[in-house]
Amino acid sequence: MAVSARLDPAYRAAALNALGDKEIDVLVIGGGVVGAGAALDAASRGLTVTMVEARDFAAGTSSRSSKLIHGGLRYLEQLDFWLVREALQERGLLLRKLAPHLVRPVPFLFPLQHRVWERAYIGAGIALYDTMGGARALPMHRHLSRTRALALAPALRADALTGAIRYYDAQVDDARHTMTIARTAARHGATVLTRTKVTGLLREGEQVVGARVTDVETGREYAVRARSVISATGVWTDEMNRMTGVDFPFHVRTSKGVHILVPRERLNLDTGLIMRTEKSVLFVIPWGAHWIIGTTDTDWSLDKDHPSASQADIRYILDHVNSLLREPLTEADIVGTYAGLRPLLSGASASDTTKLSREHAVAEPVAGLFVVAGGKYTTYRVMAADVVDAAVQGFGKAVAPSVTEHLPLLGAVGYQEMAEDTAGLVRRSGLSEATVQHLLGRYGSAITDLFELIEADASLAEFLPGTEEYLAAEAVYAVTREGALHLDDVLARRTRISIEVADRGLAAAPEIARLIAPHLGWDAAETEREVTRYRDRVQAELAANAAADDVTANRARLATVA
Repeated sequence: MAVSARLDPAYRAAALNALGDKEIDVLVIGGGVVGAGAALDAASRGLTVTMVEARDFAAGTSSRSSKLIHGGLRYLEQLDFWLVREALQERGLLLRKLAPHLVRPVPFLFPLQHRVWERAYIGAGIALYDTMGGARALPMHRHLSRTRALALAPALRADALTGAIRYYDAQVDDARHTMTIARTAARHGATVLTRTKVTGLLREGEQVVGARVTDVETGREYAVRARSVISATGVWTDEMNRMTGVDFPFHVRTSKGVHILVPRERLNLDTGLIMRTEKSVLFVIPWGAHWIIGTTDTDWSLDKDHPSASQADIRYILDHVNSLLREPLTEADIVGTYAGLRPLLSGASASDTTKLSREHAVAEPVAGLFVVAGGKYTTYRVMAADVVDAAVQGFGKAVAPSVTEHLPLLGAVGYQEMAEDTAGLVRRSGLSEATVQHLLGRYGSAITDLFELIEADASLAEFLPGTEEYLAAEAVYAVTREGALHLDDVLARRTRISIEVADRGLAAAPEIARLIAPHLGWDAAETEREVTRYRDRVQAELAANAAADDVTANRARLATVA
């Protein structure tokens, strides 16, 4: 197949037609950030690579994080210095070189509630955080008096803090970043496929030599042979373990993290916030026209495909953030919620998910199958390089080392020059400056692809119904370049309409379906089915949010699986 980053239906059809034709070097199972990273790592070393994902890029954990690229300030307190240093180094790479169009600085205020000792204790930790990641990529922290802190954060109660420390981290649209890694892998020659589920492993004796793969869209089955198979299946690692029939040296436990979104104007803040809780930390994170507030950290043993936020989760978040606020938030302020599962490495015994390891591990439980698990979103590139290093050791020929440290993602090259000439982009496109800034922060230098769509059809410059920032062109681009196959892919991951709009995207859904139907070959009946499925999904999620506990929420969410 020709090297391309245009993940449209024609690309998918050609990739499926060629699937299993000949043995490849590496088969990657899983299309989250680590799987996409492994596909890019292997392809950029000159290996033949296929990545298969049962649902959509980033459909699991990699679209449901706190959307931070960070070292994990709280891990310093747990003495995980190596993990923090590694993550901070990766943060610097992403900000400066790999994805400056997708990763951007964000300030945080850490309110202090005890005099003298807390400022010294927290200040020392943040000072270490600022310096241990190598070359500085963000401004240094600053100590603030209570008066100065309240000037930055008037929403805070004066009696809720004695002062504060301001520091910087970085944030990312996790689903968009993961998808962009997959597109970059495709540009380097990898075959990347969604809605392709591994149903079994191929073996010769005890050696794993590939996998049986089913196209979820058609039911057609394929036998894909590979010299090495990489499992980057995150919270589904134990399910992959069971396919092997052997016991693994580690297991993955799942911890649920819930976030809520409220309108930006609801909190009078010029900075994000981080606060301690009894189990972990809670963030208030600026996110366009919203604040993301979270997260929780509770054990989860129910459905992994569709984790649900319950009334108890929402109440926990509101109670903790309201302990700092002059005007408490209520459930009526919430425009969106999402729940994700963290894959935590577990040894023989561990009872508290907050104490399980955030480090990653690579193992070869059976010959030919290499499993990577654990880790943090921020360190995906290191995890990917480690598992590919292990997978190619037995190839019997020299394989180039990882080069992804030097490999900008699609849209990064030329982004800075474009960002410095927004006036020129406004003149070329006829779009507002705010819209151009929005597009630059989502597509980088690939913004010109959107301009070409609009030049061919001026109606694509209109906003999608119910939104004030997403263009019709973005929905078309999602299915013609970014591999979206269903309405849910567009609303929940290519855009974030499903969590950023109070109606969860119900007004936008019919128009998006109309726009993408011709490109996906849908007739009127299929178009209506997609809209109905999305409406059912929204109702199920709202019912889950109203449920008292996890079990009831899980049952409500699974009433409609989409």
